[in-house]
Amino acid sequence: MPVEEERTVIPDVPRGPLCAYRSKAQFNWKDFRLVLEDKELVKIKYDIWRRLESEPLFAPVTSTLSVDQQKERAARQVNRIADLELAPPEIYSKPYKYRVRYLMSINEALHAVCPSLSVKIALGVGLFTNSLLAMGTERHQHIYNQAWNREIITCLAITEVAHGSNTKRCRTTATYDPATQEFIIHTPDFEAAKCWVGNLGKTASMALLFAILYTADGENHGLQGFLVPIRDPKTLLPYPGVTVGDIGEKIGLNGIDNGFVMFNHYRIPREMLLNRTGDVTPEGVYESTFSEPGKILGAVLESFSAGRLGIMQESSNTLSHAAVIAVRYAALRKQFGTDRNGPEQSIIEYQLHQWRIFPYLAAACVLKVSVFAMTEIYLETVQKSQAESNGFELLTQIVSEIHALVSSSKPLVTWTARDAIQESREACGGHGYLRAANLGELRNNHDPSCTYEGDNNVLGQQASNWLVRQWKNAKVESPVGTASFITRRDAILGGDYDALLRSGVRLESSEFVSQCYEWLMCWLLKQSVKQMEEASNAGVDTFTARNNCQVYRARDLSRAYAEYYALESFRSRCARGDVKEDLKPVLFRVYLIYGMWCLDRHMTTFYAGSFAKGSAFADAVRGTLLRMCGELKDSAVAIADALAPPDWVLNSVLAKSDGRLYENIQTVFMTNPGALERASWWKDVIPSKLKSKL
Repeated sequence: MPVEEERTVIPDVPRGPLCAYRSKAQFNWKDFRLVLEDKELVKIKYDIWRRLESEPLFAPVTSTLSVDQQKERAARQVNRIADLELAPPEIYSKPYKYRVRYLMSINEALHAVCPSLSVKIALGVGLFTNSLLAMGTERHQHIYNQAWNREIITCLAITEVAHGSNTKRCRTTATYDPATQEFIIHTPDFEAAKCWVGNLGKTASMALLFAILYTADGENHGLQGFLVPIRDPKTLLPYPGVTVGDIGEKIGLNGIDNGFVMFNHYRIPREMLLNRTGDVTPEGVYESTFSEPGKILGAVLESFSAGRLGIMQESSNTLSHAAVIAVRYAALRKQFGTDRNGPEQSIIEYQLHQWRIFPYLAAACVLKVSVFAMTEIYLETVQKSQAESNGFELLTQIVSEIHALVSSSKPLVTWTARDAIQESREACGGHGYLRAANLGELRNNHDPSCTYEGDNNVLGQQASNWLVRQWKNAKVESPVGTASFITRRDAILGGDYDALLRSGVRLESSEFVSQCYEWLMCWLLKQSVKQMEEASNAGVDTFTARNNCQVYRARDLSRAYAEYYALESFRSRCARGDVKEDLKPVLFRVYLIYGMWCLDRHMTTFYAGSFAKGSAFADAVRGTLLRMCGELKDSAVAIADALAPPDWVLNSVLAKSDGRLYENIQTVFMTNPGALERASWWKDVIPSKLKSKL
């Protein structure tokens, strides 16, 4: 496809004050965007946004709706999305990878417009149906069809009031009664109530519920999945034996009706057990039906990793939006100057401001690329597992590695987005506190991403545990290659900063960043294993020994591993043949800014492990970071344009692409409801002494 034709997928930005900085960029911002995102997926998003822009139900709201209004609006939006049929019918007959990629792109576009809407769909359709495919069989196909076609509203009920991460200790029970061939679902007390279940509060009629399965002989068969009717789908009234309600107002995402449910000896048919891996005969005998291990493993991977990948995709976009707002505002906002009485200069010119916001701009680029690459690996693995069941051992290794990668990367992406929003809010000063700036909405709606689908700190431990196993194994099992550096650990740990420079590695190079990271991870691994072994030798149990090496060891290791993967993914993408020559310098600056910024976060460890001595290493990393930020200044607005969605989606008065900052703020001030009117309650606040004189 010719260059100009590729660029037409992306709408132009209007001319205005931002052009003063746009004209300084030495590249076309649309070309930059097509490095960060696949052009076909970009086209899907813009097509969705164009269709939704004309829909009144999706117009941005200018003031905070009541919680009930937010729930109603999101529920109506879900129904409207079903009517619009955003995915053409032929998509569903395409190969797995293409189909899921397409649907993921739709979800990204929807999340940018209304996070509550996309989460409701992701939970009620995506996660529910994926889990049903993973754990159910042909006898559940009709419910799968109903959920997929939006004929019923569904939810996934795992978390309980007293148990979240430790799902194995959930206490909701499902006891089989052979006399009636039914399971009796029961909640022993309030601590075992299912809670925080999205869609359950007001609307869901069917839950995929996890409960401990007991057969009539009292034997515990562990946590199993069950399809449990909650409400009559025609009236949305709960069935007898079910106590269900809404948990109340949250910090954000109030369009999602999160709910709780308790069961009082509530009976469901035997066939509602999801029996892919285990079943109960009519007589009450539990039978394991685990077969085709490769396909089941891939299905389980799909069920539990898809949600986290979706969160990362959404969070990388949220990060991008925050960075775009901060950069565009910084280019337009002028304060102070070299001459007290002379012209003021844009705050983007100040080194301190560059250091505050440019690393997040770089992070938005790097993490967008790395999440895309990770999703590619994931989709290819699931597709392979569905196509064949042989090669089980290799597939097991890949699944374990992807799980470690996702478990470390979800915290990195969501934490980076969280921090970017806050820094951007502060970098926009008082104006950033306006609701119309949209940074407050971004913050409140993003915040749960750090805890749902796995609390970030708990997820990170799963990644570090996998890395520790690779370190201790006789053979490193890393088919994706993310831990292959461990095979060179002796040579890596034998080096230091001075040796790196003597070997000819330049400071401003990807080799420098990569080798620093490999040393960092090897040292953290060595120290983690050493600490655990010393504790074990002293009689400390394995559980406690592992937990006591998290701070300053395994936790840092997990983050470093995710950062390393992100940087390697970005470097690999920039080395491809479709990257134009005029883009390479700015892409390299983006890489170095993110790389040096991340290395700076680990500075203490580099000195603790004697990789560096004196101030040279710290001066080199920080000096390079500041220098690259200065060199990125003239490209920053163009990069922001490459990351930005349409203005109505970004929905920030501070960052409209026309650059008319103060005109746009004036419009918001003058047109907000009641702005120029006397308060209806004015009589009630007149000072009492003044009232007596009236």
